[in-house]
Amino acid sequence: MINRPHKGRALPGDLPEAARIAEYEVFALRYATRAGQRSYHFMGGDPHDAPMPMDYFVWLVRGAGRTFVVDTGFGAEVAARRGRTLLRLPADGLAMLDVDVKKVQDVLITHLHYDHVGTFESFPVAQFHLQDDEMAYATGHHMAHRQFNHGYEVDEVVGMVRLVYKDRVCFHCGSAELAPGLSLHRIGGHTHGLQCVRVHTKRGWVVLASDASHFYEHFEKNRVFPTMFNVGEAVDGYATLQRLAQSPRHIVPGHDPLVMHRYPAVSPALEGIAVRLDVDPID
Repeated sequence: MINRPHKGRALPGDLPEAARIAEYEVFALRYATRAGQRSYHFMGGDPHDAPMPMDYFVWLVRGAGRTFVVDTGFGAEVAARRGRTLLRLPADGLAMLDVDVKKVQDVLITHLHYDHVGTFESFPVAQFHLQDDEMAYATGHHMAHRQFNHGYEVDEVVGMVRLVYKDRVCFHCGSAELAPGLSLHRIGGHTHGLQCVRVHTKRGWVVLASDASHFYEHFEKNRVFPTMFNVGEAVDGYATLQRLAQSPRHIVPGHDPLVMHRYPAVSPALEGIAVRLDVDPID
């Protein structure tokens, strides 16, 4: 299934009767972590080389009778090879939120890096939503260069190509509305086809930035992550995130441990595991 560009379509926020737009629940699920220093996370390093760990998330959007999973994380083998601490398989974490991955119909892949598309095979009936630019980038001539290919796992890219031939990848070009109140938007920068997800919630429009902004500091201070394909697109992307979101407080970065502190846990049992993003930050 291939989606054509949605030329001329209004963004969900431009619809004249916002009351008709669904309000979704949105969750961030922490599945892995690793230690790090500030110098690791900013192009050009950082003069204050203090500890700056990185968390790994998948996200769940649920409402209006539908369930959308955003990204699929990585598994034990990749965690061991890349020196990451796997806390739980994404599928097991989603089960804690009453999601059966074997029944999920729609998975939104922000980009094809190992920590965002690994374990995709755990979703046997899902349609995968991906930017056309991302597939072209991940299978094109830039992948001959280590500075661009190190974030990809070849078997995962090949696996996604195989799903194309099974009609299970829905390609998008730019912005696309998947449902009233939920849309995808190409950002680029970190990879050529990186996309973010915009969701209408009871607190307004929330944007799941994924790696369009790894940490809050990236979009707040216009600094960029070292793994980068197009710096100009990344910086322009920060303005896009703020245009799409209700406010800067509605932008959720892709790897910042502060997400787990700024938002309330889904329940006491899920403290440190899953937080709600459709409610106001704790601070």
